[in-house]
Amino acid sequence: MTTEPTSLTTALHKLLARAIGTAGGWIGFDRFMALALYAPGLGYYANERAKFGTMPAGVKGEGSDFVTAPELTPLFGQALARQVGEALARTDTDEVWEFGAGSGALALQLLEALGDQVTRYTIVDLSSTLRARQQALLAKHGDKVRWVSALPEALQGVVVGNEVLDAMPVKLLARRGGQADGAWFERGVTLEGDALVWSDSPTALRPPVEIEGPHDYLTEIHPQAEAFIATLADRFNASLRNGGKGGAAFFLDYGFPESEYYHPQRHMGTVMCHLAHQSDDNPLLSVGLKDITAHVNFTGVALAGQDNGLGVLGYTSQARFLLNCGLAQAMEQAPATERINAHKLVAEHEMGELFKVVGFCTGAPWDAMGFARGDRSHGL
Repeated sequence: MTTEPTSLTTALHKLLARAIGTAGGWIGFDRFMALALYAPGLGYYANERAKFGTMPAGVKGEGSDFVTAPELTPLFGQALARQVGEALARTDTDEVWEFGAGSGALALQLLEALGDQVTRYTIVDLSSTLRARQQALLAKHGDKVRWVSALPEALQGVVVGNEVLDAMPVKLLARRGGQADGAWFERGVTLEGDALVWSDSPTALRPPVEIEGPHDYLTEIHPQAEAFIATLADRFNASLRNGGKGGAAFFLDYGFPESEYYHPQRHMGTVMCHLAHQSDDNPLLSVGLKDITAHVNFTGVALAGQDNGLGVLGYTSQARFLLNCGLAQAMEQAPATERINAHKLVAEHEMGELFKVVGFCTGAPWDAMGFARGDRSHGL
């Protein structure tokens, strides 16, 4: 039975209050975000409430909060499969790893498109409720699919992650005053009575670039996402050291290169929440009932891979990546409804430009099809 909203938020609020008390009255936003999203049984991705779908709550009974590309159209997974298939051949592997598989829609699309190219498909997902939904959807591929909650010590194959990096907890940094005389603080969460409220603490942390201008500034840094990429590189390299094969990885998400991410005009940060297909910028309300995300700093992600021994295959917009992988040709053969939904994946005012794709590999990079035209690696 799905947990009632009031009891869920009350229980999660109590958990947060205990965490704040244990930490001396203040926790950083990254700790808050981790609990709000992943606290067992209570966090947004760990509770039983519906999340993925094309309709908001009260419409056709779906009760979803947002839609991701695989739910829009199977043409997304079919296009991505062409790049994954090329990477499997290039790395001489037959395993695919997916992080944060959501509803399982992308896994199904990749498995059906890749066929015998894949002998094992591993899903890394911390949510038991989402895992149950994935298992039901992927039942006919049960001989290939397995679920794990952590990475092995060595890994080979092709990794995919669609809207995974944006859900990794971030640290919030706030500058009061301008570039010349301003001071930086880490923004965290405390309690005033029973209410969760913002609270800033002086910090030596800084964004990776200087922020010009005389104004206050709020932004994020992404140590967890960058550590995740570094760990992935370590697991790939461990496989190579042990005589195994390496692999490749592709991450699709919304975000910017560093120069755009820390632009002086982006002074309110990028943290956003999603509930019933509506967006807001206050993660302290309706905790556990809504998604909390932050845009990805793709420069930091690319450097984390490169600094830990991975080659960067490319970086481009989702539109260019999918078109390079044959989406336009697939759309020509698809029904009208599929063409309409697929257009949202590449339209500049929809997902085409806001979403980006970065690719990594072990060994020397090759000319990956997804980045054949429109590669923006030079802009990272």
